[in-house]
Amino acid sequence: MALPVETFFLHPDAQGTLQSQIQQMIAQGILSGRFQRGEKLPSTRKLATHLGVSRITVTIAYTELLANDYLSSRGRSGYYVSENAPVPPAFAPSQAGPDAIDWTRAIGQKFSGGDMPRKPPDWASYRFPFIYGQADPSLFDHANWRICALKALGQKDFTALTTDYYDQDDPQLIEFIARHTLPRRGIAARPEQILITLGAQNALWLTTQILLTQRRRAALEDPCYHALRDILSQSRCHVTPVRVDPDGMPPDAIPPDTDVIFTTPSHQCPTTGTMPMHRRHDLLKRAAEMDALIVEDDYEFEMSFLKSPSPALKSLDADGRVIYVGSFSKSLFPGLRLGYLVGSEPFIREARALRASVLRHPPGHVQRTAAYFLSLGHHDALIRRMGNALHERREVMTRAIADHGLQIAGQGANGGSSFWMRAPEHVDTQELARRLQNRSVLIEPGHSFFAGPAQPGEFYRLAYSSIPAQRIAEGVSLVASEIEEMANLALARS
Repeated sequence: MALPVETFFLHPDAQGTLQSQIQQMIAQGILSGRFQRGEKLPSTRKLATHLGVSRITVTIAYTELLANDYLSSRGRSGYYVSENAPVPPAFAPSQAGPDAIDWTRAIGQKFSGGDMPRKPPDWASYRFPFIYGQADPSLFDHANWRICALKALGQKDFTALTTDYYDQDDPQLIEFIARHTLPRRGIAARPEQILITLGAQNALWLTTQILLTQRRRAALEDPCYHALRDILSQSRCHVTPVRVDPDGMPPDAIPPDTDVIFTTPSHQCPTTGTMPMHRRHDLLKRAAEMDALIVEDDYEFEMSFLKSPSPALKSLDADGRVIYVGSFSKSLFPGLRLGYLVGSEPFIREARALRASVLRHPPGHVQRTAAYFLSLGHHDALIRRMGNALHERREVMTRAIADHGLQIAGQGANGGSSFWMRAPEHVDTQELARRLQNRSVLIEPGHSFFAGPAQPGEFYRLAYSSIPAQRIAEGVSLVASEIEEMANLALARS
């Protein structure tokens, strides 16, 4: 008996080519049990007419399914579900009742429930997305990234694609970082001193696991990158938040019993301030006096379009005291999840062993694709294009902020991709964000960047990396009008 042609339809939001959609539709029908072994499929002509596609498209899909033994061909008779096709399980899913486990007791260490800010999954559909760290499809070099990915899939790179590096990394990517990326930050490092990570966050986790115990103390900036605070709390070490000023972390405010200092000197997160050279030297001196280590998260140094970036703290380090964290997630795209650690060889040896025990290594194909994209000059071209666009957007936003009387709490002197803002004290920026979301405006409330229960509620971040320049002024106007309305309501209540 032939399957009725009405059984087949394409989903309007499906991804991929038409032939891949048809192939997936038939394979899912077989795997789910809707199409049985030996059942005849509609002819290529009938199915093409029903779906409104060309006959060759259906023929290509059928041919792929033949090659994978989902279908069989019987001469002039047509196409059938193969006798060797996968068979779904014969049992029905069990209707399990409530767990008999008391998970509040069974879970030894809790990782959920943190104050991690979240953005809507459909953030790109909002007209005014002032959110940080997302890729702008109008700026990214899709064509050359695709070419590099295809190149990395070639026979020449079969080993890089398929091998288990165990605890090693792609030598081409390591070589580029050592010879090109790090020297631009004033850092000299051998391959043995570099480790590829799954983004900067993974690098910070590895570092924390190796350097900190329940008896040791970490000092971190306040406000700071919220994920770092979560990582440190999970390690159960002693944590001291150090309130930053416009120049970053004050060295003399760091407790004398500190073992590891975490800092973002190039662009303080989230205030965007840049630590001046004299303070960098003071921080190194303070760490030496305490025999403490420094973990430098050098994010966003590429976005220094107003003036050249200052040398990395690591470049000023003569003692091997600084561990450097870099990332390609901000300059390429966050979904890449590719970063790197640079440190003394004994530290990198331990980080390499820990990474291998948890995840072996980042995927070889991703590493090789990034190596090609970097070495062929596409990354530098992308940085220039992004710098020009962000410079323009920053100027537009600066004017709009001034025109509407909004208060800037922090702005990077070198550039960057966001402004750290302050609303009037009686305006709760979490409520402000909720109200603005109804007007297709996304902002980031700032409370989650602060330590302790008494988190300030008046700060927020406006980023311009994901919004076109021509929409910025209107979006800032909506932010200002909502703040004014909330302020008036608060005044009326008092």
